[in-house]
Amino acid sequence: MSSVIHDIPPEALKALALPSLDTLADAKVRGAVCVWCGEKLTAERAVDLGEQMSPHSGTTSLMRWFPRACHGCIADRAHRGLFAHGSTCELCRDEKTTADCSAGRGLYRLVRKYRQ
Repeated sequence: MSSVIHDIPPEALKALALPSLDTLADAKVRGAVCVWCGEKLTAERAVDLGEQMSPHSGTTSLMRWFPRACHGCIADRAHRGLFAHGSTCELCRDEKTTADCSAGRGLYRLVRKYRQ
């Protein structure tokens, strides 16, 4: 069973910078391998990034896909996303309001949970 990310806000998922659907091999689209590094995923090492809807190959229709990631990639992407997000977010820059930012909080939790 993979780790399911139900409580990560959409803003945090956006900061992870999922690759474009058109650039991915079928195994990455299906979640059989990590969406970033291509590592084959086991139930213990998979982080489910939820169902995504993305434009498909120059059409206006949306395609459903199910990206998953390995622990190392999710921690790395969340860490990078946290720095990028924190540099532009007014809530994250102010110590008194840091806890009010759902994106920053979600990225921080991913880093803590999956870093090695």
